[in-house]
Amino acid sequence: MIVPRTRLILWIALIVLPFAAVAATLPAAAGIAALFVGGLAVLVLYDALVARGRLIGVRVLLPELVRLQKDRPGVIEVRIQNDAMDARTLRLGLAFPREIAAAEDDRTTLLPAQAAVSRLDWAVTPVRRGQYFLEGVYLEAVSPLGFWAARASQPARSELRVYPNLFDERKNVVAIFLKRGQLGAHAQRAVGQGRDFEKLRDYVPGDSYDEIHWKSSAKRGHPVTKVFQVERTQEVYVIVDASRLSARALATGGTETTVLERYVTAALILGLAAEQQGDQFGLITFSDRVLSFVRAKSGQAHYDACRDRLYALHPQSVTPDFEELCSFIRLRLRKRALLIFLTALDDPMLAESFAKASQLISRQHLILVNMIQPPGAQPVFSDPAVATADDLYQSLGGHLRWHSLRELEQVLKRRGIRFSLLDPAKLVAQVITQHAEVKRRQLL
Repeated sequence: MIVPRTRLILWIALIVLPFAAVAATLPAAAGIAALFVGGLAVLVLYDALVARGRLIGVRVLLPELVRLQKDRPGVIEVRIQNDAMDARTLRLGLAFPREIAAAEDDRTTLLPAQAAVSRLDWAVTPVRRGQYFLEGVYLEAVSPLGFWAARASQPARSELRVYPNLFDERKNVVAIFLKRGQLGAHAQRAVGQGRDFEKLRDYVPGDSYDEIHWKSSAKRGHPVTKVFQVERTQEVYVIVDASRLSARALATGGTETTVLERYVTAALILGLAAEQQGDQFGLITFSDRVLSFVRAKSGQAHYDACRDRLYALHPQSVTPDFEELCSFIRLRLRKRALLIFLTALDDPMLAESFAKASQLISRQHLILVNMIQPPGAQPVFSDPAVATADDLYQSLGGHLRWHSLRELEQVLKRRGIRFSLLDPAKLVAQVITQHAEVKRRQLL
């Protein structure tokens, strides 16, 4: 398709209109006016014919996959193939989705002569995590005389994967990823409350009765205690809730985010921490059904697989089904593991549903349930800023929510489940601290 440019309109205004007026007022000059107007028409028609071929042999090639991080600048490499290898000016536009903020909507570039392929970098900054596609490229080339512009669109498909931005969170927990003061250290076997049998020793006052080896005690005539080897490698699963309550907005660090964004960031950082501690990391995401399941392993390829399951996870307008989730865990996870739930239980019906369903797995696995503390959910006299009657009623409402969550904590505690209300700004650090505490106390 060719379209007129401003230069064509300007020349028509400078030649056609004046000479048409001269021919109308001075019939003797009509021949000269027709000569000039006809000459311009010939040039315009010739330029239009040439303009049709200005984009022949020009193809735009986009990478099949581009990996970006949310709120961090990145580039998309664009290659332009010029089969004619002649110098030409090309205007290029890409149909970016609105979640990808580009520095320029379109760009004009000069294709050099004797170059079959030209390359340019297109600066972009993603503003939302997820999976997006570039599915159109738009080209424009100017005709030799500049009267016309040839325009065309070419099909293209480039996948843009926008991962969570973990840079700031990793700075907050950087000590976990450092190995300072370990020069000359050697891995050695330790004894403790693990699951692997180490040896037998004589009973010492204070040993638990369930640690006594009764058959050996009967043979030797005195109590004998079992000693276990500390388990260095454990299975850690993060279970991320992507149901309706995970879409609630949060304000952390002066920026707007959602509950699910904090869950995803915490899960990925915990995966790095588990790898650092020598554990195997696994992932489960769910809403009204189990959305994805990645069995616990270790290594960079496994971490990339978990990241690919999380980067396109978005909240769904459904109620979570904890019964189906716990049944799935009971069937799939045979080995005892640490299960870290990232969910919301401030809805009384959801809290009751979780408390009932968790009985399927509470005896087999060690369960930590983490929830972001709702705004205002605190004891009634803990806020000194209460000044009016409306503030008092709001404080009473927050106290009732806090009290119901404390009751839920007691119910879960009786079943061996630890329930915690976490600060949204410190969620990542607090979850990693929980994992380190489990390792230190050998609770698994």
